[in-house]
Amino acid sequence: MAVLAAGALLFRIYLVGTRHSSSWDEFRSYGQHGAARFDHHPKPTRVHADFGILYLAAEIKTCLAEVFQEKRLIDVRSGEPWLAAFRLDRDVRLLSLRGDWPTRAGASMNMNSGPRPRCRRWSRSIHEAYTEVEGLLYASSMHANREAVALYERARDAFPETPEANMPLSHPGLEPDLDRFAKELGYDLLIGPGTE
Repeated sequence: MAVLAAGALLFRIYLVGTRHSSSWDEFRSYGQHGAARFDHHPKPTRVHADFGILYLAAEIKTCLAEVFQEKRLIDVRSGEPWLAAFRLDRDVRLLSLRGDWPTRAGASMNMNSGPRPRCRRWSRSIHEAYTEVEGLLYASSMHANREAVALYERARDAFPETPEANMPLSHPGLEPDLDRFAKELGYDLLIGPGTE
């Protein structure tokens, strides 16, 4: 078990300009279609009000690496991505997939980067079997195995009322850092007008 302590600073990138727009603290309850690694929603594809997932990281660079991995292009316009930073109001209990647990459970470290359908099955089983677990701590396969977090709906009340920072990725003040992070990751950076 791992604990994200109260006051821990976390970052999230989310989209506000798409059909499935989100807010900085919104857990996604729609599951299966285009599912991410640890989505634990039951089948079939639809909204599952009692299940929510939200992906975060302790570093902005990890968020960028994860969110923009498909095209390896940090596009600050398409879909209107925003960056939020906030501190937890209370401790959050996580199951760490970065240590011995995957091996003890009959899996492997491949859980952090292997086939997503298998990871989702594990996540559903973990969510069902470990009712005290509020999320997963895992190694980002896109950013040097850095810590990444998938929070379950059980952690909703750990969020503050407002974030410490919340701004569009297109904010001019972010451009120097985005340029540096893109170069370090080997990603391209698109600052100009985007397309949907």
